[in-house]
Amino acid sequence: MPLDPAYAGHAYPRSEVYEVGRAKIREFAEAIGDANPVYRDPEAAAAAGYPDVIAPPTFPVLLFGKFSIAALVEDEALGLDYGRMVHGDMSFAYQRPVRAGDRLTLVTHIESVMNRAGNDFLNLRVDVDTDDDERVVVARAQLVVRGEQ
Repeated sequence: MPLDPAYAGHAYPRSEVYEVGRAKIREFAEAIGDANPVYRDPEAAAAAGYPDVIAPPTFPVLLFGKFSIAALVEDEALGLDYGRMVHGDMSFAYQRPVRAGDRLTLVTHIESVMNRAGNDFLNLRVDVDTDDDERVVVARAQLVVRGEQ
């Protein structure tokens, strides 16, 4: 059954706090093959003007999976079938880099829901803020839910 376009404008409650650690940043940088020292070495980060190590620009995808996708899948009224979902696109607009010690929360907004050629397209905006309401990044994503064959 197609997703309901009336979900456009829906926002999910703020996520629980995710504390960003140096080890998680290092693991992510290693996983994507980025050897930039500002992702691993506090001294290199300080020399570059950061208060601690920073995360690679795509790091928030971890939070997107943990919180945003989980909220969508758990919303029975939305009816998203995770087994038919693919990630179509994602972009990030930063106010500042994610850094070790950040305590981040997410609010996931459904911007639009449309159906084309039997497939649903879900466009999301995810506001990533510190737990004291400093905006860090806004992520936008498009999810495609393949139609039933």
